[in-house]
Amino acid sequence: MVNKIEQDHQRFRQIVRGKLRKDLRRFISRGEFIGKEGDRFVSIPVHDIDIPTFRYGDNSGGVGMGPGEEGDSAGGGKAAGGDQPGKHILEVDISLEELADILGEELQLPRIEPRGEHKITTIRDKYSGIRSTGPASLRHFKRSYREALKRQIALGAYDPANPVIVPIKRDLRFRSWNEVRKPQSNALIVYMMDVSGSMGDEQKELVRLEAFWIDTWLRRNYEGIESRYIVHDVVASEVDRATFFSVREDGGTRISSAFTKCHELLEQHYDPGDWNIYLFHFSDGDNSSESDNRHCVQILEKDLLPIANMFGYVQVASPYGSGTFINVLREAFGGEPTPGSPESRSKVVTSRVNNRDDIFESLRTLFKAGK
Repeated sequence: MVNKIEQDHQRFRQIVRGKLRKDLRRFISRGEFIGKEGDRFVSIPVHDIDIPTFRYGDNSGGVGMGPGEEGDSAGGGKAAGGDQPGKHILEVDISLEELADILGEELQLPRIEPRGEHKITTIRDKYSGIRSTGPASLRHFKRSYREALKRQIALGAYDPANPVIVPIKRDLRFRSWNEVRKPQSNALIVYMMDVSGSMGDEQKELVRLEAFWIDTWLRRNYEGIESRYIVHDVVASEVDRATFFSVREDGGTRISSAFTKCHELLEQHYDPGDWNIYLFHFSDGDNSSESDNRHCVQILEKDLLPIANMFGYVQVASPYGSGTFINVLREAFGGEPTPGSPESRSKVVTSRVNNRDDIFESLRTLFKAGK
């Protein structure tokens, strides 16, 4: 019975997985997540999956057995029923790891190979043996009963017609463990966003959706993830996640302020020998001046790109922004690197997100190289 239930559960999970893959582009672009997002699970509404259920109650009635004459409208004639089928929505909890796997399969993303040496190690317990003493919580029931069976057979006390096996103290077996040191790949994600007057709520919603999927994919590839958030107009400051997606500022834009703040953050807290560093900047492409554009390129070349795995720039459409900064980056770092050119040239990845439907291809652009 247990195996049958497990088979049915696995089959149901395969059906759900198929529906998620089929509608993944819609989930990415529309952000159709119901309410809760925990540490490891997210709830997603899946349409058109009916779960068979038993209904208990009085079965003496049925369709057409209520009061009224043939031809009367249901509900006392006050309103006509609809003629379209309803949508059955099932809220499914799915782990972020499985969601990331579906994303990687659908976008054909290569697995990321962490760069550098794994200098950080974690210590965990690995249950690898059996011993005769230990706490009750680690009792190995199967091995304990096996020892009891062996003892009863050896003593001639085992009766196949009445196979009662009663373990005694010396039969008990317990799981044992060893401490295992495991190299750990840590990653830092620094999200930077322009919050000047030209970045409205619609633009920030695009950033929120893109950042969620960026975070989901990177967490699938690394054991340890830290996220830091920087907002800027003409000056930059570090904020928490909630503030990052809700703050509303006004005024002009100086993108170099965010890059400078990011460099200060990395210098103070993150050794590039221990961390795989991912930098993402979101903006509508407006900047204060050409001189600041040149300053941004200098900071990237000198301070950020030499220590980062990648720098992703995502430009969202805004009716108020000039949209020129993406061209600045493409002129400075675009194209295939040539022999003798700095390795950092290939670390800059740019994409445009004019609306929600562009997020799917933007994610493919950012991670198709598996950096």
